[in-house]
Amino acid sequence: MLENVFFKAVKTFVFELFKTELVPEAVYHNFGHTLRVVNASLEIGQAENLTENELEILLLAAWFHDSGFIIDFKNHEEKSKEIVKEYLGSLNFGDDKIKEVCAIIDATKMPQSPKSKLGQIICDADLFHLGSEDFNAKSNLLRAEMEQLCDRAFTEIEWAEKNTQFFNEHKFFTNYAFEKLNDQKALNLLKINKDLKKLKAKEEEQQLKIQNKSEVVKRKKRKEERPERGIETMFRVTLRNHIKLSDIADTKANILLSVSAIIMSVALSTLFPKLDKADNAYLIYPTLIFILTAVVTMVISILSTRPKVTSGKFTKEDISNKKVNLLFFGNFHKMQLNDFQNGMMEMMNDRDYLYKSLMKDLYFLGIVLNKKYRLLRIAYTVFMIGIVISVLAFIISFSMLELD
Repeated sequence: MLENVFFKAVKTFVFELFKTELVPEAVYHNFGHTLRVVNASLEIGQAENLTENELEILLLAAWFHDSGFIIDFKNHEEKSKEIVKEYLGSLNFGDDKIKEVCAIIDATKMPQSPKSKLGQIICDADLFHLGSEDFNAKSNLLRAEMEQLCDRAFTEIEWAEKNTQFFNEHKFFTNYAFEKLNDQKALNLLKINKDLKKLKAKEEEQQLKIQNKSEVVKRKKRKEERPERGIETMFRVTLRNHIKLSDIADTKANILLSVSAIIMSVALSTLFPKLDKADNAYLIYPTLIFILTAVVTMVISILSTRPKVTSGKFTKEDISNKKVNLLFFGNFHKMQLNDFQNGMMEMMNDRDYLYKSLMKDLYFLGIVLNKKYRLLRIAYTVFMIGIVISVLAFIISFSMLELD
């Protein structure tokens, strides 16, 4: 039938239509696809024992069902009906037959829902490739066309999922198509599912690699954000020097305490027993000055070395708000271990918090040193002046005794 004069003219018309007016992006819905649908329609129609008149209507619909792509790819069925009406009208084709051809073209709309046997045949012919071994090639052409005409890119997984959904929703309507194509269709679906699993596994692997790479970058960034070696050295040296100064201050205080204690011992063991005699009254004032000097010196020395411990009570909010210096034991000795560990981890991961904590530690250590050395200076001054006055007092007392 396809070789008669009428259908040769139809073929030539459709060929010229696609050749001259179809956009290059239509790589699937072109003349090649139309020719395949025509041949499939003829094959199924003959297997379904259609009459000559039914075959003619079916083949006309097959030739023109995608011709509307030259005008509007989104609503091409309506445009296809307009083209076939104009073409068949120019040949004085009967209106009833034209309506039948248009009704069959309507059956190819997605999702397919044919209402006649001829509609079922053209639907099976239109999706004949679903049960063919060259399905992948046709699917790739359709994907390329959709991406270009619809301006939408599909990932490999998206396209595989779209094909899987389409396969699961599709069914062949005619007995011939079902018997001939359904087995290969099932194999094609299995291959799609297999490829989809591989693609998802590959994507998960890539995501894992990206995640691992991200973790490496984060660790590197955290490492870069930690204190630089020069700054660490500065804090280490400065804090060590301050601690040495504190040790020196404590040593000086101990010296004063020891000397004052010796003076007290000498005064109490040697001078005090003599004061109960009237003849030794001249020793009272020098001895009192001597002992008072030792006592005041000892008190001030003790004050310079007396430790001060803070409450050590801080909340998690204080740590989160960076209000507490966890580097000083007086600030954490009453904290729970977990709170202390969490606070230290937070501080180590925050360079600003760590720097400020070191600065606070250095600052308050400096304040303590200032207090120590100020009290020590007073103690040494008191001791020095007191010893001088005591000696002078003893000299004056002895001189007055000789004069008497």
